[in-house]
Amino acid sequence: METEKLKDIASQVRRDIIRQTHGANSGHPGGSLGCADLMTALYFGFMKHQPEKFDMEGKNQDVFFLSNGHISPLWYSVLARSGYFDSKELATFRKINSRLQGHPATHDGLPGIRVASGSLGQGLSVAVGTALSKKMNKDPQLVICLCGDGEMEEGQIWEAIMYAGSKKVDNLLAIVDVNNQQIDGSVDHVLPYGDLRPKFDSFGWVVLQMDGNVMEDILITLNKAKALNFQGQPVVILMKTEMGQGVDFMMHSHKWHGVAPNEEQTKNALAQLRETLGDY
Repeated sequence: METEKLKDIASQVRRDIIRQTHGANSGHPGGSLGCADLMTALYFGFMKHQPEKFDMEGKNQDVFFLSNGHISPLWYSVLARSGYFDSKELATFRKINSRLQGHPATHDGLPGIRVASGSLGQGLSVAVGTALSKKMNKDPQLVICLCGDGEMEEGQIWEAIMYAGSKKVDNLLAIVDVNNQQIDGSVDHVLPYGDLRPKFDSFGWVVLQMDGNVMEDILITLNKAKALNFQGQPVVILMKTEMGQGVDFMMHSHKWHGVAPNEEQTKNALAQLRETLGDY
């Protein structure tokens, strides 16, 4: 898909995020907005997947896991807009009896979601296991996992990183959203993890970096990563983003990690984002 078209979709996805969190008066808009360009690129330009034939196995398809599950309004928007379910269902976000819970869940059978997530630190382990399963079944497709940089403070993450590197799980692509913000402040203030690049490198990963809010850079780097997969090492992309990207008053602060916009703020935010696919 053309880069400009992807940018149009990302703008609509950001509108969906604002409207979902406002409608529920809860949710996590900051990180969702920051990762909107990446998720649009993955689902509309990079991944091999078949929304109309979704099943839990994902055989011969790229499989995606959202480890930082609190950015669910972003994932729900991208899933709906790419055909997994009707976008009108986005209006039920975090409502009673909705399949669109605050963190992704599986018991209600929402298409596109293969594992409950949001208990931070667990998603990469699931991705490693799935990648190993694909190898055993001679499935030639990728397993992709998005993590938050706050998750790098979790011990289980490093067990998964060590395991994947030592066992050469080379059909795995991890992406870390490096926005340096988490619910209690900056990552550097809460629990700094130092320089991620040499850490991943020392555990046997190929490390790439990109600007996660520049669509052209995202597409180039994803394709570079794909060329490096299946070469004996897992690949990780350290993705620099801005929390709240696209909405000026939500940027440059951890404040909007988990705060929904009120009516006036919602109108302000939507005025800054182009409606390109039609609001739900």
